[in-house]
Amino acid sequence: MLRLSLEALEILDAIARKGSFAAAAEEVHRVPSAVTYVIKKIEDEMGVNLFDRSGHRAKLTPAGETLLEEGRHLLRAAGDLEYRVKRVATGWEPELRIAVDTMIPLSLLHPWIHEFDQLQSGTRLRFLHEALGGMWDSLIDHRADLAIGVPIEGPHGGGFSTVPLGDVDFVFVVAPNHPLANVPDPLPTSLIQQHRVVAIADSSRASLPRTVHILYGQETLTVPDVNAKLAAQLAGLGCGYIPRCLARPHIEAGWLVEKQPQEPRNSPRFYAAWRNAGGGKALKWWSNKVESERRIDDWLAGRVLLPSR
Repeated sequence: MLRLSLEALEILDAIARKGSFAAAAEEVHRVPSAVTYVIKKIEDEMGVNLFDRSGHRAKLTPAGETLLEEGRHLLRAAGDLEYRVKRVATGWEPELRIAVDTMIPLSLLHPWIHEFDQLQSGTRLRFLHEALGGMWDSLIDHRADLAIGVPIEGPHGGGFSTVPLGDVDFVFVVAPNHPLANVPDPLPTSLIQQHRVVAIADSSRASLPRTVHILYGQETLTVPDVNAKLAAQLAGLGCGYIPRCLARPHIEAGWLVEKQPQEPRNSPRFYAAWRNAGGGKALKWWSNKVESERRIDDWLAGRVLLPSR
């Protein structure tokens, strides 16, 4: 009688994702021979080949793909069961997923991570970067339990708590060799519109993507995050707004030139947000932390510097 364990499904999933038995063995903390034995045992008991071993990369056969597809449903169900049982027993979530806006460096949160580690809660932390509408989208779609850096415009119907984190002071900058660098201020909107803007891609999956600081008809270079945007503008590939706390050292060094558009932009406010229902002790700890400490506000205002590498 075939006994298909969750461990075997986890190994199968790891091989499919990593592309080799050796890489999968490292991920699941097993020796390669043990991984090979588990897969061979399944194949022998089922009388099918799960992998095509003729190439350099472990490739699933159609039978293996079917087993993996259905097996992943079982793994998710087992994970959900573990989550519910542990939360009922201890109040601590097995995992807390925190979405952070791409403009906020994760290293800014390292002191909080160190503090949380001291609690020895057993809760795993998973951070993901989102941008623009993707921040709210991650909460609505349950990809994240807490979002750090959302705009105030949230979904209709409520159900979420928010706390302000600080105002983002954007500055319009270009490289010294950019055509706008030597144009007298203030820059007419019609002139800015003639030059390519560097924009961060909205990471929304279900919601309509948002755009900010892009003029109608303006050519756009889209990049994944604020670091890529800053690098592109330093290279003279386009113009655009950068948080002043990130742009300041490059302006002071002469690598970027601050310009004054004719129509100045407001300073939007960042918020942290989380669902009102279903949170455990880990979410409560982190939501209290972002509400009670002004670390992000201090960084936005230039009062906190990131640690150097």
